[in-house]
Amino acid sequence: MSPFQSDTYVEETRFGFWFLRSHTWQHHVLRVAIDDLRSLFSEPPPANAVLLDTGCGQGKSFRYLRQVFAPAQLLANDADPLSVELSADEARRLGGDIRVQGGDCAHLPYADASIDLLFCHQTFHHLVEQEKALAEFHRVLKPGGYLLFAESTEAYIDTWVIRWLFRHPMHVQKSASGYLQMLREQGFEFDARNVSYPYLWWSRAKDFGLLERFRLRRPKPFGEREETLVNVVARKPLGAVAP
Repeated sequence: MSPFQSDTYVEETRFGFWFLRSHTWQHHVLRVAIDDLRSLFSEPPPANAVLLDTGCGQGKSFRYLRQVFAPAQLLANDADPLSVELSADEARRLGGDIRVQGGDCAHLPYADASIDLLFCHQTFHHLVEQEKALAEFHRVLKPGGYLLFAESTEAYIDTWVIRWLFRHPMHVQKSASGYLQMLREQGFEFDARNVSYPYLWWSRAKDFGLLERFRLRRPKPFGEREETLVNVVARKPLGAVAP
């Protein structure tokens, strides 16, 4: 019997699991994404929010989420039992109201319309049941609540170095526009002001930006490159009701 909370869970490599607790992950990936997502709000985020970090990994996001959004309560779940254990350790170390439990993104263990902010960072490209996960995100968010969605796209995941170092379900990878279309089809609302396409050094396909750093190649401008990252702050409409 699988120890994971999802029957379709794709287990990470040993390197990938180590990387998720590295300084690079925490400082150059998580922190940067959370700051960028905060900048994408059209209006101030809810005060004293219930914030859910779904697919929380090892809980390294908790500190940054509390610094930036100051939630009244921070909930977190992950499908991997070891990640849940490490996240719970992180929660105890930080103190405050942080509640961690096992749970599959496609079957979230939370009530309808119970979440103000839902943070899904670099998790979606690991999920096989993506449509079900988005439906669950929509279900648990309150009307007017926000999905904070940050993803790597197929252009980055489908490179030899990422395939070699990490493990992903390749048949579900999507482009930036593909992810945005999925969000709209699920009923989330956002406009161009709420979307960004970061072009960070670690996300440069194939060479991590080394050729550009050594001035051997000019960076492609926005609109002329295939985006490797997409960040979105998407809102559940105020009039939305649970299915």
